[in-house]
Amino acid sequence: MKTLTKLGNAAVVASFAAGAAFADGHAQKWDMPMAYAATNFHSEHGVIFADKVREHTGGAIDITVHAGGSLFGGGDIKRAIQTGQVPIGERFMSAHANEAPLLGWDNLPFIATTYEDNAKLWAAAKDTVNAQLADLNLVALYTCPWPGQGFYFNKEVASSADTQGIKFRSYNSATATFAEELGMIPVQIEAAELSQALATGVASAFISSGSTGYDRKVWEHLSHYYKVNAWLPRNYVMVNTQVWEGLDAEVQAGVQKAADETAAACAAKSAELANFYFDELAKNGMSVEDAGPEFLAELEKIGAKMTAEWLETAGADGKAILDAYNAN
Repeated sequence: MKTLTKLGNAAVVASFAAGAAFADGHAQKWDMPMAYAATNFHSEHGVIFADKVREHTGGAIDITVHAGGSLFGGGDIKRAIQTGQVPIGERFMSAHANEAPLLGWDNLPFIATTYEDNAKLWAAAKDTVNAQLADLNLVALYTCPWPGQGFYFNKEVASSADTQGIKFRSYNSATATFAEELGMIPVQIEAAELSQALATGVASAFISSGSTGYDRKVWEHLSHYYKVNAWLPRNYVMVNTQVWEGLDAEVQAGVQKAADETAAACAAKSAELANFYFDELAKNGMSVEDAGPEFLAELEKIGAKMTAEWLETAGADGKAILDAYNAN
């Protein structure tokens, strides 16, 4: 393992008694921080996962979900798991692309824009991504896609001529790049802080799914949503490597069964909700429409540039992912 593997080992061993799950008749108590609101479908499936873990491990592991960044802010969750402050948690995978460019595999614009294609892309990326996560002292238990990403603005936008100088909420390097290419000013803002940022003018535009707009009632601040379906990013539930390796095989199998079942249910719920979110935005007064041809053409040109740049930074592993995806 690399450097981070050794960080917090003592805390991990002390807190989670690696092989002792249920050995003394008591469940291991795991706190699971999540970045999104308790009512968001990702967080709801975190609770479903916790219930399934209790069921499939015979009560050996008892997970308490802490949604909305209430235990650790979104930007702190991964490191809290790596260093053993908590054993498990969820984060937006591409939020870590600055540290490990390969983890931006799901933010390649206009490569996989349907749920079916997104699943194929994850199948192509999974083994390579898991190898990268191993270097970060993490094990991915399951991933779940968001609906396709589109643009929120507080005015009509027909092209980049209308986006110059706008303060744009970014959540990773890909969204910051989109902002800069469109002449906007990227501002890093976690989902839990988005409503306040919009209310105070820290940001007045962003790219996300209909889910985020619905969760945060952005119609109180913004007027337009443009369907672009640029990518379907994924959240992932990850566990500290030492904690995972310390579980006996039967408990591991139970946790993984819970993860696999939750992944399937979460992806299905995401697809089910995609159009519901658009309807809700419109019901609450937002203009919800497809991006116009000029704007979309600009976005596709930016997307091709972003993919080329990602291939440069992700190297042979990135090329292997896209080659495997394109071969199917």
